[in-house]
Amino acid sequence: MADDHTHVQEFFGARAADWDARFPDDGPAYAAAVAELGLRPGDAVLDAGCGTGRALPPLRSAVGPRGTVIGADLTPAMLDAALRAGRGSSGQLLLADVTRLPLRTESLDAVFAAGLIAHLPQPEMNLRELARVVRPGGKLALFHPIGRAALAARQGRQITEGDLRAEPNLRPLLAGSGWRMTSYVDEDARFLALAVRRD
Repeated sequence: MADDHTHVQEFFGARAADWDARFPDDGPAYAAAVAELGLRPGDAVLDAGCGTGRALPPLRSAVGPRGTVIGADLTPAMLDAALRAGRGSSGQLLLADVTRLPLRTESLDAVFAAGLIAHLPQPEMNLRELARVVRPGGKLALFHPIGRAALAARQGRQITEGDLRAEPNLRPLLAGSGWRMTSYVDEDARFLALAVRRD
């Protein structure tokens, strides 16, 4: 997410209408990642950068009818696509910048973030904002339905040493922003880093 957000909104806005059709087989990976987040009935969870809302149904299933599910995204067209896909019934959709969330401090139990970290303009500060809205001991899932190498190949590029999602880079980045990494998986079929908010 660029500070003026124009580039991100243009990029995702132009792709929103057919986003799900381009990646039709991602559903099981989203459900599996949500399951590993370890949500409980009644929990409050944010899908940060929710896009078309593919994580919202499994998040709703995990927290149950008394839980709270919020999907926040910067791009109106993505939220419109989520509504058209019927995912608005799984959570509250919020047009918001995840780097400055309109949420109370320590109001959530967890944050799920699919494909978000590469779009954060100031990753340490922005991850600190996600930590702000989560209670101590709350959880963070940084997810992508394919791993770093597979994603780089899809995009026609090479993985660089500076990739924020590489474990040697991500672990200290999380530690510097109020999180402690608890697990890390980077394989062709998925990328998933889990972290806990420190006290």
